[in-house]
Amino acid sequence: MPSTDWRSPAAYAHAKSISAAGFAWEYLRRDEDYRRDFHRVRRLPRLDSDAQTAFSERWGVRFPDRPDSLRRPGCAILDAVAAA
Repeated sequence: MPSTDWRSPAAYAHAKSISAAGFAWEYLRRDEDYRRDFHRVRRLPRLDSDAQTAFSERWGVRFPDRPDSLRRPGCAILDAVAAA
């Protein structure tokens, strides 16, 4: 979870200049169900395309790189902790 005080207007000053996707991400990354699903999919022993597809469809996220991007550091944007 982000360490900033969510009630502070200063914590969201950047929201005026982010894209719609960035704005949506600010809320999605705080969702406990999303975080739980992400970590469940991330812990799979190898690429499970069915699990990745289900995750993508449930949360409306796409993997911009190769299909195995869930295993690569480049997909950290989908990780709520890494993006905080």
